[in-house]
Amino acid sequence: MAAVDLGATSGRVVLARVGPEELRIETVHRFENLPVRTPDGLHWNVLELYRQILLGLAACVRQQPELRSVGIDSWAVDYGLTEGAHLVGQPFHYRDERTAAGVTAVHAMLDHRGLYARNGLQLQPFNTVYQLAVDAAAGQLRPQQTMLLLPDLLASWLTGRQVAERTNASTTGLLNLRTDTWDTELMDLLGLPHSLFPGLVAPGTTTGPLLPEVAAEIGTDRRVAVVAVGSHDTASAVVAVPMSGRHAAYISSGTWSLVGVELDHPVLGEASRGANFTNEGGVDGRTRFLKNVSGLWLLSECLRTWERQGRAYELAELLEGAAAVTGPVPVFDVNDPSLVAPGDMPARVAALCSAGDPAPTPEPAVLVRSILESLAAAYAEAVDTAEQLSGVLIETVHVVGGGSQNTLLCQLTADRTGRRVLAGPVEATAIGNVLVQARTAGLVSGSLEELRALVARAFPPVEYQPLARPEVR
Repeated sequence: MAAVDLGATSGRVVLARVGPEELRIETVHRFENLPVRTPDGLHWNVLELYRQILLGLAACVRQQPELRSVGIDSWAVDYGLTEGAHLVGQPFHYRDERTAAGVTAVHAMLDHRGLYARNGLQLQPFNTVYQLAVDAAAGQLRPQQTMLLLPDLLASWLTGRQVAERTNASTTGLLNLRTDTWDTELMDLLGLPHSLFPGLVAPGTTTGPLLPEVAAEIGTDRRVAVVAVGSHDTASAVVAVPMSGRHAAYISSGTWSLVGVELDHPVLGEASRGANFTNEGGVDGRTRFLKNVSGLWLLSECLRTWERQGRAYELAELLEGAAAVTGPVPVFDVNDPSLVAPGDMPARVAALCSAGDPAPTPEPAVLVRSILESLAAAYAEAVDTAEQLSGVLIETVHVVGGGSQNTLLCQLTADRTGRRVLAGPVEATAIGNVLVQARTAGLVSGSLEELRALVARAFPPVEYQPLARPEVR
């Protein structure tokens, strides 16, 4: 089976073999995901993403002609508007500046306290509900349109069927947390057509076979199923966190860092709202109680800035230099709004490190150390808060995704949380994606806990014990 795993800066197509005692994956196609700025704003190049998906699926078929199924996951909140099979414009990027007007428009009707009671989501200015409010104010929403979150949009081009997978729908702000259905009352309040929202499906639902023309394009004559997995990438990643019990937190560390715990029920109320924790849907009806923390975006944007300035660095070289820094480094708020948009990240970080006073940008290795110390400090605060709000005693912190390869970040996370860190697997999102497909196909069975035991056997995590906390300024 194939997992299409789309991140905010890159994508991959992974080929997997899964059975009761078998879990093997191989990345067969990687590609960049570069946004495009046009006069009306920042957009995703969704047509290029689809082209790359087809190239990746064709590579899977060449390597394994008996390909059985496909699942797609991506980041949350962004969407395309369609009229039938026709895409209306290019989907906006969540980092586009337009979202601020949506927050103002929605909160004029219902403040965040009222929204939180309905959807349980932390305040993020790019949430789908705010983006749709901008579209509505611009007169861009029509009853004949359908709003498809990006994994659902891309899957619809494979199958011809339009649906909304629940884990990603839970990030829109328009899914009622108590009823687990679209919130039609909130739609009415905000002037959003009910017809905009397709039918909801659970992870593990087969949405259809590949369309004949798609199957022909990737070179197969087999009936290849398309399965709605946990299409929010964090939902898929959490499936593959090798937790052996409930006394654990997870950090899905990539462009963003999602720090939280898995629960059987949401945590609402003023304390969790004030802490800006979110309740998002997970596979098998679980709740992902977590906080969005900035992530490796800070490093990647620094690298892009230095490259534009003619100073190209290798990340491995910078991390080695950062590990060698022995003196105190500044710790800053990684969630500061100034760090959200693309641009000169080293200068912005330097400004935060100097508390707004004019100061030269630190040497790259020192700046990278500040970023990693600051991320680890934010992780520690989020883990402690998750423990307090959820009542879950957290003994172990699992780090999965790209950040699990960053040995310095993992050690700093252990130091600052004061807890054991287990790092890996790196490709947790793709693994969770294929495990849901495999369970749908009857190739594996059981609970999430049994699937996670399979992950732990196939990809043993690396352990980090807390050492003396570093001195920071």
